[in-house]
Amino acid sequence: MSASRFPLSCTNHLRGFTLLEVLIALSLVAMILAALYSTFFLSRKAIDAVDDSLLRLQESRAVLDVMKREIESALYDSNKSYTVFRLEDEDCNGTQVSRITFTTFSQGHQGLARVEYSVVEHEGMLTLVKSVNAAYARSADVRAVELIEDLGSFAVEILFKDQWVKIWDSVLAKGIPEEIRVSIKIKKKEQEKPLESEGSFPFFMISDIARPKIGRTL
Repeated sequence: MSASRFPLSCTNHLRGFTLLEVLIALSLVAMILAALYSTFFLSRKAIDAVDDSLLRLQESRAVLDVMKREIESALYDSNKSYTVFRLEDEDCNGTQVSRITFTTFSQGHQGLARVEYSVVEHEGMLTLVKSVNAAYARSADVRAVELIEDLGSFAVEILFKDQWVKIWDSVLAKGIPEEIRVSIKIKKKEQEKPLESEGSFPFFMISDIARPKIGRTL
């Protein structure tokens, strides 16, 4: 077959891409992939931050539930010196926190236990700590466990004469208060968008009210 049968103009449609066109196409593809990866990475960080915050919230709620049950099982007898129910207001690294000490029937401890919830500071981070030992022998070994790290605040208040107070001593009051409100403020992840009202870090706030039952009419 003779080549003269193909018009010369048809050969222009058979040419490939130039090097410049290939480079431009590759650059556009690279820019699109970079944008997609950045979006995926930011989305992944946001999801991880939400998951971590929800996990911390669930753990803190579990701690609060245990604390409520222990306070509701608190026992104080003015005739028995080893029983106690005391609430103190303290300053921990510039943050007002509570320390509550009481005798109660605690899960995982045989007999009457002396339980204390307090906040300690280490390298600028607040941690809620629970200490437990036998109520009858204060010199016995004390078991201490860290419950919540990177805490925002820990506040315990007692309803007394229609007002919430932060100090209580059953030795002076001759009894246990009827209502105790416990509030825990938990920091969220730094990657999350901060709330203007909470400063640079947003917080979760959970609270509950415990009503001691031992010695009370149900």
